[in-house]
Amino acid sequence: VRGLCPLKQILHQKGDNTLIFEARFESGNLQKVVKVNEFEYQLTLRTDLYTSRHAQWYYFQVRNMQAGMPYRFTIVNFTKRNSLYKCGLRPLLYSEADAKKHKVGWRRTGNEIKYYKNNAGQGGLQYFSLTWTFQFPHDQDTCYFAHCYPYTYSNLQEYLMATSKDPVKSKFCKIHILCHSLAGNIVYVLTITNPPKSGKGTEKKAVILTARVHPGETNSSWIMKGFLDYILGDSGKAQLLRDNFVFKVVPMLNPDGVIVGNHRCSLTGQDLNRKYRSNMKKYYPSIWYTRNMIKRVMGESDVFLYCDIHGHNRKQNVFMYGCERKQQEKAPYVHPRVFPLLLSKSCPDKFSFPDCHFRVRKSKEGTGRVVMWKMGINNSYTLEAS
Repeated sequence: VRGLCPLKQILHQKGDNTLIFEARFESGNLQKVVKVNEFEYQLTLRTDLYTSRHAQWYYFQVRNMQAGMPYRFTIVNFTKRNSLYKCGLRPLLYSEADAKKHKVGWRRTGNEIKYYKNNAGQGGLQYFSLTWTFQFPHDQDTCYFAHCYPYTYSNLQEYLMATSKDPVKSKFCKIHILCHSLAGNIVYVLTITNPPKSGKGTEKKAVILTARVHPGETNSSWIMKGFLDYILGDSGKAQLLRDNFVFKVVPMLNPDGVIVGNHRCSLTGQDLNRKYRSNMKKYYPSIWYTRNMIKRVMGESDVFLYCDIHGHNRKQNVFMYGCERKQQEKAPYVHPRVFPLLLSKSCPDKFSFPDCHFRVRKSKEGTGRVVMWKMGINNSYTLEAS
């Protein structure tokens, strides 16, 4: 996917003010645009490849605009009944002119935002529309709209490249190939820990973190980046954590889905976060190899905590899903509510303990959280972020 530039389709005569849309780039998603009238456009998203569902993630480019004119955009094929767009969420905009002139990056934008049921249901599916108005700040700019702050596979590769070239970080962060995805993209695994001090025992507990199993949940990649920035930093707390733990990190479980601009699925049209019980190594390599890696780590040391990072489309705040048996052991440190409670105490403005749940639903039996718990990791979580 990298390095291939799509052919430009310019169907314009001089003086034609029709907007030019493009989404054939990494993580882009937009399938069709209909010009309704001079300043109004109806947009259809591409569903996840090889499915007829999961239209949620959008990321596209717009050119040939006139500044100050009230444009209206309506995306007509969302499939979720509820949305944070009903609670004040706004689309994201990136303007190349603003980035160049004013060093302004992505920002939330749009007015008259509505999310509503439309009449376009087909084959038993009900569709929902998101509509917003917007005035572009500059004539003939190149702008992008997105559902959430994009974080591409290339962004991850650049980050890992910089880490591996850093003379300090590369000493305690080893980057390896966990496996290759169906499309041949590398799934990375990082091992982060300080080298043992001479004469000290090397019995460290392990912490396992994974992210971005669902491509449209880009916030999970930003949280993972925040974690990596912190744990690779030189603060006393980061040093202490690296002295006492071995961190095993898989930062992007579904690079293929991320690259093609899917919202939820892999290239087989499957939700990989339901495949942790599967032995189909060939179809779900990143999941198979992650589970295998965790089994190997469990054989060598005590796994203190497992956490898979996600983004949530309909709920606010940051919160966790854990797993508990009806009869919980007495020892407090194995109680799954302790870690989320500590998080809520240390950042009460972000993390919401009342939003956390600990029931194991039948529909979630194939998720990383439940499978790792059943393999014997007591503190096994999904971290969700709005």
